[in-house]
Amino acid sequence: MHYYEYQPGKLLRDYVQCYFTCETNEVVTIHDQVFASGSIEIMFNLGAESPQTIINSTRVTQPAVQLWGQTIQPLSFTTIGRHKMLGIRFFGHTAAYFFDEPIANFNDHVIDLKDVAGQAVRILYDQLQSSGSLVDRITLLEHYLLAQLARHGKSSKLKLMCSVVQALQRDDFFENINSVARDHGLSSRYLQKLFLAYSGLSPKLFVKIYRFRKSIEMVAGNDLSLTAIAYQCGYYDQSHFIKDFKYFTRIMPSHFCPESSTDLAVPLNY
Repeated sequence: MHYYEYQPGKLLRDYVQCYFTCETNEVVTIHDQVFASGSIEIMFNLGAESPQTIINSTRVTQPAVQLWGQTIQPLSFTTIGRHKMLGIRFFGHTAAYFFDEPIANFNDHVIDLKDVAGQAVRILYDQLQSSGSLVDRITLLEHYLLAQLARHGKSSKLKLMCSVVQALQRDDFFENINSVARDHGLSSRYLQKLFLAYSGLSPKLFVKIYRFRKSIEMVAGNDLSLTAIAYQCGYYDQSHFIKDFKYFTRIMPSHFCPESSTDLAVPLNY
Protein backbone atom coordinates (compact mmCIF):
# COMPACT_ATOMS: atom_id res chain seq x y z
CA MET A 1 0.00 0.00 0.00
CA HIS A 2 1.30 3.45 -0.94
CA TYR A 3 0.32 6.23 1.48
CA TYR A 4 1.25 9.90 1.02
CA GLU A 5 0.32 13.11 2.82
CA TYR A 6 0.08 16.63 1.37
CA GLN A 7 -0.10 19.95 3.16
CA PRO A 8 -3.18 22.18 2.72
CA GLY A 9 -3.02 25.69 1.34
CA LYS A 10 -2.55 28.68 3.62
CA LEU A 11 -6.26 29.50 3.95
CA LEU A 12 -7.11 26.03 5.28
CA ARG A 13 -4.12 25.17 7.45
CA ASP A 14 -6.01 25.96 10.65
CA TYR A 15 -8.75 23.51 9.64
CA VAL A 16 -7.10 20.66 7.72
CA GLN A 17 -4.28 18.47 9.06
CA CYS A 18 -3.47 17.14 5.60
CA TYR A 19 -4.76 15.67 2.37
CA PHE A 20 -3.71 12.09 1.72
CA THR A 21 -3.72 9.39 -0.90
CA CYS A 22 -3.82 5.65 -0.28
CA GLU A 23 -3.39 3.33 -3.25
CA THR A 24 -2.60 -0.28 -4.12
CA ASN A 25 -1.40 -1.48 -7.51
CA GLU A 26 -3.50 -4.63 -7.43
CA VAL A 27 -6.39 -6.27 -5.62
CA VAL A 28 -5.39 -6.88 -2.00
CA THR A 29 -6.96 -8.18 1.18
CA ILE A 30 -6.17 -6.02 4.21
CA HIS A 31 -7.03 -6.95 7.80
CA ASP A 32 -7.12 -3.68 9.67
CA GLN A 33 -7.90 -2.05 12.99
CA VAL A 34 -8.82 1.57 13.57
CA PHE A 35 -8.29 3.18 16.95
CA ALA A 36 -9.19 6.56 18.42
CA SER A 37 -7.36 9.16 16.36
CA GLY A 38 -8.77 12.50 17.52
CA SER A 39 -9.47 13.43 13.89
CA ILE A 40 -12.30 13.26 11.35
CA GLU A 41 -11.79 12.24 7.72
CA ILE A 42 -13.48 12.36 4.35
CA MET A 43 -12.33 9.75 1.82
CA PHE A 44 -13.12 9.67 -1.90
CA ASN A 45 -12.80 6.34 -3.70
CA LEU A 46 -11.57 7.26 -7.18
CA GLY A 47 -10.98 3.72 -8.42
CA ALA A 48 -13.03 1.90 -11.03
CA GLU A 49 -14.56 -0.30 -8.33
CA SER A 50 -15.30 0.29 -4.66
CA PRO A 51 -13.42 -2.02 -2.30
CA GLN A 52 -15.51 -4.50 -0.34
CA THR A 53 -15.50 -4.40 3.46
CA ILE A 54 -16.21 -7.38 5.69
CA ILE A 55 -17.59 -6.53 9.12
CA ASN A 56 -18.96 -9.30 11.36
CA SER A 57 -18.80 -11.77 8.44
CA THR A 58 -20.98 -9.50 6.27
CA ARG A 59 -19.54 -8.17 3.02
CA VAL A 60 -20.62 -4.64 2.06
CA THR A 61 -19.51 -2.20 -0.65
CA GLN A 62 -17.85 0.89 0.70
CA PRO A 63 -19.54 4.22 -0.14
CA ALA A 64 -17.85 6.17 -2.91
CA VAL A 65 -17.46 9.10 -0.50
CA GLN A 66 -16.97 8.16 3.15
CA LEU A 67 -17.17 10.37 6.22
CA TRP A 68 -15.28 8.85 9.15
CA GLY A 69 -16.41 10.44 12.40
CA GLN A 70 -14.41 10.50 15.62
CA THR A 71 -13.39 6.92 16.37
CA ILE A 72 -13.69 6.14 20.06
CA GLN A 73 -14.26 2.39 20.24
CA PRO A 74 -11.79 0.22 18.27
CA LEU A 75 -13.05 -1.09 14.93
CA SER A 76 -11.74 -4.23 13.20
CA PHE A 77 -12.54 -4.94 9.57
CA THR A 78 -11.23 -6.49 6.36
CA THR A 79 -11.13 -4.77 2.97
CA ILE A 80 -10.82 -6.54 -0.36
CA GLY A 81 -10.10 -4.74 -3.61
CA ARG A 82 -7.88 -2.23 -5.39
CA HIS A 83 -7.60 1.00 -3.43
CA LYS A 84 -7.38 4.46 -4.92
CA MET A 85 -8.39 6.85 -2.18
CA LEU A 86 -8.06 10.61 -1.82
CA GLY A 87 -8.75 11.95 1.64
CA ILE A 88 -9.12 15.02 3.82
CA ARG A 89 -8.06 14.78 7.48
CA PHE A 90 -9.48 17.50 9.71
CA PHE A 91 -8.29 18.38 13.17
CA GLY A 92 -10.54 16.99 15.88
CA HIS A 93 -12.08 20.40 16.57
CA THR A 94 -12.43 21.75 13.01
CA ALA A 95 -14.63 19.42 10.94
CA ALA A 96 -17.76 20.93 12.51
CA TYR A 97 -17.16 24.14 10.56
CA PHE A 98 -18.07 22.32 7.34
CA PHE A 99 -21.30 20.53 8.32
CA ASP A 100 -24.84 21.43 9.35
CA GLU A 101 -25.43 18.29 11.41
CA PRO A 102 -23.98 18.11 14.96
CA ILE A 103 -20.52 16.60 14.63
CA ALA A 104 -21.10 14.27 17.61
CA ASN A 105 -23.71 12.41 15.50
CA PHE A 106 -20.84 10.99 13.42
CA ASN A 107 -18.87 9.52 16.34
CA ASP A 108 -17.98 5.84 15.79
CA HIS A 109 -19.70 5.84 12.39
CA VAL A 110 -18.62 5.60 8.77
CA ILE A 111 -21.25 7.48 6.77
CA ASP A 112 -21.99 7.93 3.08
CA LEU A 113 -21.16 11.63 2.75
CA LYS A 114 -23.51 11.98 -0.21
CA ASP A 115 -26.39 11.36 2.22
CA VAL A 116 -25.17 14.19 4.48
CA ALA A 117 -23.70 16.82 2.17
CA GLY A 118 -26.03 16.42 -0.82
CA GLN A 119 -25.54 17.77 -4.30
CA ALA A 120 -22.37 19.76 -3.65
CA VAL A 121 -20.34 16.68 -2.74
CA ARG A 122 -21.82 14.71 -5.66
CA ILE A 123 -20.60 17.40 -8.04
CA LEU A 124 -17.18 17.41 -6.33
CA TYR A 125 -16.89 13.64 -6.64
CA ASP A 126 -17.64 13.77 -10.38
CA GLN A 127 -15.06 16.54 -10.82
CA LEU A 128 -12.41 14.55 -8.93
CA GLN A 129 -13.00 11.48 -11.08
CA SER A 130 -12.68 13.43 -14.31
CA SER A 131 -9.61 15.40 -13.17
CA GLY A 132 -6.30 14.22 -14.57
CA SER A 133 -3.78 15.24 -11.92
CA LEU A 134 -3.37 15.17 -8.15
CA VAL A 135 -2.64 18.92 -8.08
CA ASP A 136 -5.96 19.60 -9.81
CA ARG A 137 -7.78 17.28 -7.43
CA ILE A 138 -6.39 18.98 -4.34
CA THR A 139 -7.33 22.35 -5.85
CA LEU A 140 -10.90 21.05 -6.26
CA LEU A 141 -10.92 19.92 -2.62
CA GLU A 142 -9.78 23.33 -1.44
CA HIS A 143 -12.38 25.17 -3.52
CA TYR A 144 -15.08 22.92 -2.08
CA LEU A 145 -13.91 23.37 1.51
CA LEU A 146 -13.60 27.14 1.22
CA ALA A 147 -17.11 27.35 -0.24
CA GLN A 148 -18.48 25.20 2.60
CA LEU A 149 -16.64 27.31 5.16
CA ALA A 150 -18.11 30.51 3.74
CA ARG A 151 -21.60 29.00 3.58
CA HIS A 152 -21.63 27.86 7.20
CA GLY A 153 -20.03 31.01 8.62
CA LYS A 154 -18.93 29.36 11.88
CA SER A 155 -15.29 30.43 11.97
CA SER A 156 -15.72 33.11 14.66
CA LYS A 157 -14.94 30.51 17.37
CA LEU A 158 -11.84 29.08 15.67
CA LYS A 159 -9.24 31.14 17.55
CA LEU A 160 -10.87 30.33 20.90
CA MET A 161 -11.13 26.63 20.12
CA CYS A 162 -7.49 26.44 18.99
CA SER A 163 -6.39 28.10 22.22
CA VAL A 164 -8.46 25.71 24.36
CA VAL A 165 -7.11 22.70 22.44
CA GLN A 166 -3.53 23.85 23.02
CA ALA A 167 -4.24 24.18 26.74
CA LEU A 168 -5.74 20.69 26.91
CA GLN A 169 -2.70 19.23 25.11
CA ARG A 170 -0.16 20.51 27.62
CA ASP A 171 1.84 17.74 29.27
CA ASP A 172 1.07 19.22 32.70
CA PHE A 173 -2.70 19.23 32.16
CA PHE A 174 -4.42 16.89 34.62
CA GLU A 175 -8.11 17.21 33.80
CA ASN A 176 -8.63 20.52 35.62
CA ILE A 177 -11.23 21.82 33.21
CA ASN A 178 -12.19 24.66 35.55
CA SER A 179 -8.75 26.26 35.28
CA VAL A 180 -8.80 26.11 31.45
CA ALA A 181 -12.26 27.67 31.40
CA ARG A 182 -11.19 30.39 33.82
CA ASP A 183 -8.07 31.22 31.78
CA HIS A 184 -10.30 31.78 28.73
CA GLY A 185 -12.97 33.79 30.56
CA LEU A 186 -15.53 31.01 30.27
CA SER A 187 -17.64 29.01 32.67
CA SER A 188 -16.71 25.32 32.82
CA ARG A 189 -20.26 24.45 31.73
CA TYR A 190 -19.99 26.67 28.64
CA LEU A 191 -16.57 25.24 27.80
CA GLN A 192 -17.98 21.71 27.94
CA LYS A 193 -20.87 22.72 25.66
CA LEU A 194 -18.61 24.56 23.21
CA PHE A 195 -16.10 21.73 23.02
CA LEU A 196 -18.77 19.11 22.42
CA ALA A 197 -20.28 21.22 19.63
CA TYR A 198 -17.00 21.61 17.74
CA SER A 199 -15.23 18.31 18.43
CA GLY A 200 -18.03 15.88 19.24
CA LEU A 201 -16.15 15.02 22.44
CA SER A 202 -16.05 16.20 26.02
CA PRO A 203 -12.79 17.95 26.99
CA LYS A 204 -11.93 15.02 29.28
CA LEU A 205 -12.37 12.45 26.48
CA PHE A 206 -10.42 14.67 24.07
CA VAL A 207 -7.46 14.70 26.47
CA LYS A 208 -7.64 10.92 26.91
CA ILE A 209 -7.57 10.39 23.13
CA TYR A 210 -4.71 12.86 22.68
CA ARG A 211 -2.59 11.08 25.29
CA PHE A 212 -3.52 7.69 23.87
CA ARG A 213 -2.36 8.72 20.38
CA LYS A 214 0.99 9.82 21.77
CA SER A 215 1.32 6.60 23.71
CA ILE A 216 0.38 4.21 20.90
CA GLU A 217 3.09 5.68 18.66
CA MET A 218 5.64 5.15 21.43
CA VAL A 219 4.41 1.61 22.05
CA ALA A 220 4.71 0.94 18.32
CA GLY A 221 8.29 2.24 18.42
CA ASN A 222 9.09 -0.32 21.13
CA ASP A 223 11.99 1.78 22.42
CA LEU A 224 10.71 2.79 25.88
CA SER A 225 9.41 1.09 28.99
CA LEU A 226 5.72 1.41 29.85
CA THR A 227 6.66 3.56 32.83
CA ALA A 228 8.63 5.95 30.59
CA ILE A 229 5.77 6.12 28.06
CA ALA A 230 3.26 6.86 30.81
CA TYR A 231 5.47 9.66 32.13
CA GLN A 232 6.14 11.23 28.72
CA CYS A 233 2.45 11.16 27.77
CA GLY A 234 1.30 12.92 30.93
CA TYR A 235 -0.35 10.04 32.79
CA TYR A 236 -0.43 9.98 36.59
CA ASP A 237 1.27 6.59 36.57
CA GLN A 238 1.68 3.37 34.59
CA SER A 239 -1.61 1.89 35.79
CA HIS A 240 -3.61 4.87 34.44
CA PHE A 241 -1.78 4.55 31.11
CA ILE A 242 -2.53 0.80 30.84
CA LYS A 243 -6.20 1.36 31.76
CA ASP A 244 -6.65 3.97 29.01
CA PHE A 245 -4.71 1.92 26.45
CA LYS A 246 -6.95 -1.11 27.07
CA TYR A 247 -10.05 1.09 26.83
CA PHE A 248 -9.11 2.33 23.36
CA THR A 249 -7.63 -0.91 21.97
CA ARG A 250 -9.00 -3.75 24.14
CA ILE A 251 -5.35 -4.94 24.25
CA MET A 252 -2.60 -4.65 26.85
CA PRO A 253 0.21 -2.39 25.58
CA SER A 254 2.67 -5.25 26.02
CA HIS A 255 0.58 -7.37 23.60
CA PHE A 256 -0.03 -4.67 20.99
CA CYS A 257 1.09 -5.40 17.41
CA PRO A 258 1.72 -2.21 15.36
CA GLU A 259 1.33 -4.12 12.08
CA SER A 260 -2.34 -4.74 12.93
CA SER A 261 -3.29 -1.16 12.05
CA THR A 262 -2.64 0.99 8.98
CA ASP A 263 -3.24 3.94 11.35
CA LEU A 264 0.42 3.62 12.27
CA ALA A 265 1.73 3.63 8.71
CA VAL A 266 4.53 6.14 8.25
CA PRO A 267 3.52 8.56 5.47
CA LEU A 268 5.63 10.13 2.78
CA ASN A 269 5.08 13.89 2.93
CA TYR A 270 4.84 16.37 0.07
